[in-house]
Amino acid sequence: MSIRIVQLGTPRAADEGLRMGTVRRPPRGVPKADFAKRDFYDVWLPNLSPSAELVAEGLAADDAKQWKIFTRKFRAEMNRPDASRLLDVLAALSHQTNFAVGCYCEDESHCHRAVLRELLAARGAALAA
Repeated sequence: MSIRIVQLGTPRAADEGLRMGTVRRPPRGVPKADFAKRDFYDVWLPNLSPSAELVAEGLAADDAKQWKIFTRKFRAEMNRPDASRLLDVLAALSHQTNFAVGCYCEDESHCHRAVLRELLAARGAALAA
């Protein structure tokens, strides 16, 4: 059992399980009924996305210093009680079932899902390679 960290819209792994979209907005131009069919997500979980203001900051971060500032601010958002409890639940569930969390970004190293991976690992989550 484990959590996969994925790019939304990419083909699913055979044993991936439920896919959760940790994004601020649904995919543009895609009918809601097609989100899962097109491998975006089964469940929308915007609580694990950066705030709208922070999303803009992250997209504009074009050097290591700006990216470090973004990650520090995103970690602070994820330390808020609701987000922190949700991360705890996902870490615990990862030992019971397979599922995935993801974002649209192509480059995980420059995406909030890399920070989510670290936060989940710190909570003892079982993460797929």
